[in-house]
Amino acid sequence: MRVAQVIGRVTLSLQDPSFKGGRWLMVNPLDAGQFNDACLRQPMPSAQHSLVAYDNIGAGDGDIVGIVEGAEATAPFDFPIPIDAITVAIFDSLSYQPPAAQHPNLTSS
Repeated sequence: MRVAQVIGRVTLSLQDPSFKGGRWLMVNPLDAGQFNDACLRQPMPSAQHSLVAYDNIGAGDGDIVGIVEGAEATAPFDFPIPIDAITVAIFDSLSYQPPAAQHPNLTSS
């Protein structure tokens, strides 16, 4: 799962009937350095490219969401579906502390 911020909605003139009940969102994936400030409801700069994700959980502009990509994005469906990214969570808060760096010359015996 990756963490991303919703930056907009995608409007389609035609879509496969399998997607009824959901919508498409533009999201910017965030890097670990942005996690602690992500839920402050402010635009977060993105060093990565935006992507389109299917949403059926009700995420909106500015929300911080968890997205799953690839074959795992089809897991919630009981039928084959052409999808590559889906929202799976809306975060109210995030607290991230990077793991302590280990010295490369120290090894456990």
